Amino acid sequence: MIIKSLYSKFAFITIMIMVVSGIISFFLSNAYYQIKLKQQNDEKIMNFANEIAGFASKHPLISLQDYLDHIGAIGYQILLVNNEGNKEYFGSSFREKNLPEGIPEKVLHGEVYHGIRSFPHKTFVTGFFANELKNTVGIAFEYKSKKYAMFIRPDIKLMFNEMHILFGWMLIISILLSILFVLISTKYLVNPIRKLNKATREIAEGNFSIKLDIDRSDELGNLAISFTRMSQKLAKVDTLRKELMTNISHDIQSPLANIKGYLALLENSEKSDQEKQQYLRVVHSEVNRLSSLTKQLLLLSTIEGKKDLMEVSSVNIAEQLKAVIHQYEWSILDKEIMLSYSLTDAAVKGDRALLYSVWENLLTNAIKYNQENGTIDIKLSELELEVVIVIKDSGVGLNQQEIERIFDRFYRADASRARSVEGTGLGLSIVKSIVDMHQGKIDLTSEKGKGTTFTIILPKL
Repeated sequence: MIIKSLYSKFAFITIMIMVVSGIISFFLSNAYYQIKLKQQNDEKIMNFANEIAGFASKHPLISLQDYLDHIGAIGYQILLVNNEGNKEYFGSSFREKNLPEGIPEKVLHGEVYHGIRSFPHKTFVTGFFANELKNTVGIAFEYKSKKYAMFIRPDIKLMFNEMHILFGWMLIISILLSILFVLISTKYLVNPIRKLNKATREIAEGNFSIKLDIDRSDELGNLAISFTRMSQKLAKVDTLRKELMTNISHDIQSPLANIKGYLALLENSEKSDQEKQQYLRVVHSEVNRLSSLTKQLLLLSTIEGKKDLMEVSSVNIAEQLKAVIHQYEWSILDKEIMLSYSLTDAAVKGDRALLYSVWENLLTNAIKYNQENGTIDIKLSELELEVVIVIKDSGVGLNQQEIERIFDRFYRADASRARSVEGTGLGLSIVKSIVDMHQGKIDLTSEKGKGTTFTIILPKL
């Protein structure tokens, strides 16, 4: 039998646990009776038998038959054997009259018979419930100068008949209710998992707009919350993937189309040398644009594959910032931007080439998106455990929606303006990846039309 559903497995396992637990409990209870309770039960009935015999011996005027009838009526089974071998039974009859041969004679001669204590072990019917003559205790006593052997045991059927029925019904009802509650509780437990399974299939088919109506405060509830968050992130990733494909297609197709068009113009012999030189400059510009894009893509791929293989060394951040400023000094002067900086001589442990890319991308962004006669302010400060770099510009700035997406790949704020500014939309994504690799943090504050401030915090490590 193959059980496929989690509901069936859980219900089956729970019911089997109940059954196995019941069987083990029965065997343990039976063993406890055999080891301890049977001895105590034998002694208790033996004491009662001695009291009956003692009372009969001391009161010869009473009728022995009437007295034993009375004892039998209140819940005992008795066999009385006289010295002539005659037998009389009192109380309800024994199911099996299997007293071992010779026992009555031995008891008449003074031996004590412990039939309950020495009753054979039985797996499913303990000696306490065995209605057999050999499952008795026997003693001898005298009544009116005659010797008798008396064998006695409790009449379980008379004493516990109603209780047997009551306990039987209680056991049946408890088992049925337990199975019912197991099935109900299992459905309650498994139902959220079924919903999660269905939601997983929907995600696999590309449907990320999933709402799970699972309102629980346990582990399954937490799993449902995490699953919903995951689906939302996957939806965002899917959106970014589509935008990524669109942006890559545009950023590659556009320069390729321009190159193809201008090459076709260059083939026209009627064009003047001056026009051809102008076309060549455009082709060269578009080739540089493609080269920059592939370079950025390669750098991003290298970063992702180099997370555990960084060439770590001591890097002087102040020296790197000065080198980047010197590298782009011509561009700063060309836009007549006023640049000021305050650089403390601070160092961190990291990958020299990757960190240089961070300052290069941030500074070129501050230049490209700045205004004519704008300002750029760079500040480097050293704390006890961290190095803080602040790069502030007076450029176009960003709104809140743009701030939330500015580190996404190929995202370019204010697309209408961004297309007129050379760039790939990968720079800040690269910056974020490198800072994360160095266990640092990057934050920005910006206001539309008033500029942007980037704050990078790197641990000294």
